[in-house]
Amino acid sequence: MYPLYSVIVPCYNEEAVLHETHKRLTQVLSRMDGSYEIIYVNDGSRDKTPQILRELAASDCHVRAIMFARNAGHQMAVTAGLDYAAGDAIVIIDADLQDPPEVIPEMAEKWKAGSQIVYGQRKKRDGESAFKKITASVYYKILSWMTGGMVPRDTGDFRLVDKKVADVIRGMPEHARFLRGMFAWVGFKQEALLYDRDKRFAGETHYPLKKMLKLAADGIFSFSVKPLKFITWMGMGLIFLAGLMLLTLLILLICGVAGGNWWLADLMVGLTGVILSALGVVGEYIARIYDETRGRPLYIVADALGFKDGE
Repeated sequence: MYPLYSVIVPCYNEEAVLHETHKRLTQVLSRMDGSYEIIYVNDGSRDKTPQILRELAASDCHVRAIMFARNAGHQMAVTAGLDYAAGDAIVIIDADLQDPPEVIPEMAEKWKAGSQIVYGQRKKRDGESAFKKITASVYYKILSWMTGGMVPRDTGDFRLVDKKVADVIRGMPEHARFLRGMFAWVGFKQEALLYDRDKRFAGETHYPLKKMLKLAADGIFSFSVKPLKFITWMGMGLIFLAGLMLLTLLILLICGVAGGNWWLADLMVGLTGVILSALGVVGEYIARIYDETRGRPLYIVADALGFKDGE
């Protein structure tokens, strides 16, 4: 039985590149070993993207188009594509052609060999400024430390996922979505595919610094409570420092040296440490409330063997 491949393409003001994107995707997918559908998600575009998608849907039976009533963001566009995708294997790729469609068959081969998530990992990043490369490197180091290395470095949303994985992601209704982190969190058999990222085919990036910072914050705060724990560590550190200061002042007092205003400084440091430690304790409870409200599954079953139907 031949598989069905679903390719999700989020679009925001992509009129300059859409025809080329569709051409290259079609060339790749038509040579693969199964049928396919291409799901374009128009994320509230203000240019001719909606018109082009309607034309593509009318002329190509493989095209599906989802039109958002307003801009909801890249992660929500991908989420909508996942909700509508019917494929056995689902590919997520941006419309700008920085992630080459030509590596999709390699992803499919790894999937057929048993990997349930095949994520693209960049070897190099053409067409990106030195500032973006440096900030991306720093961010991935911070994210890796915050999440205990859960999210692989130099990865984006470009990946192929099995239908089982997509079903689990569909059951995670959280609003502050960081999909590459969610895919890493669910587990399953995951494998990297190294590739060279190209420069944007045409047009300008639709991911300015403000959106990048928001996505970075979602990645950290959705998958780590270390920022809350940092408050506790800082409070305990200040209490320890206040204790050292107090010991030093007592030794100086015994030696006949007046501490002067240092006694007041020591008191302020100690009180600040106590306040931060108390906030850290509150933060621990908030973290637990946050975990409950996200609604993530308690466990994820990859397979179940030996059970009879209906039991």
